[in-house]
Amino acid sequence: MPKRGRPIEYDPEAALASARDVFWATGFAASSLDALSEATGMNRPSLAGAFGDKETLYIATLEQYRDAGVVALKETLNGSRPLARELAQVYAKSIDIYLGSDDAAKGCLLIGTASVEAVCRPAIRRVLSESLTAFTAIIEERLRKAVRDGEIARNADAAALAQIAGAILHSLAVRARAGEPRKALDKLAKTAVELICS
Repeated sequence: MPKRGRPIEYDPEAALASARDVFWATGFAASSLDALSEATGMNRPSLAGAFGDKETLYIATLEQYRDAGVVALKETLNGSRPLARELAQVYAKSIDIYLGSDDAAKGCLLIGTASVEAVCRPAIRRVLSESLTAFTAIIEERLRKAVRDGEIARNADAAALAQIAGAILHSLAVRARAGEPRKALDKLAKTAVELICS
C-alpha cells in the first residue's frame, strides 16, 4: 500500500510554544506572520496549513498556555500541605513567570495580550473567559477543602476568596509588566496569602 502524503516534519507543541513566545513579546496585532514563521521554523504556507490563520494560531497558543497553567495549579494546590504554603508557592511560581528575564518582564500571556483582543474578537474573549474560570475553579476547590479541614473559618466564602486569589494573580501579572520590582510583588503576594488564610 503506497504511503500517502508527506510526514509532518515539525513538532506541533514546540511550534506552538515558539509562536506563543512571539505573541507574548509583541501581542497579537503586532506579531507578523513573518516573525511567527521565523520563530517556528515553518514557512507561511506550512504554518497556515498546520494551524490556520493568525487568530486560530494565537488561540491555540492561549489554550496551550492555559492547559499548562491548569496542570501546574492543580499540582501545587493538591492539598498535601497547608493552604498558606501552597498558595504562597502559586504566587511565587507565577511571579517567576511574570518577571520573565532580566531584559523584560513578560507578565501573563492571557492578561497581557488576550485581554486587549477580547474586546473585539469573540473567540479570544471566550478562551480568556474559560481560562479565568478554570483557574478560579481550581483555587475554589482547594479553599473548600481548607474550610472542611478547618484551615480557614467555617463560614468563609470559598467562591469569593477564590475570586480574590485570582484577582491577585492578575494584579501581579500587570504590575510585573509595568516594571514593579520582585520585592514589591512578593509583598503583595504575602499580604494576599495572609488575607485569604486568616
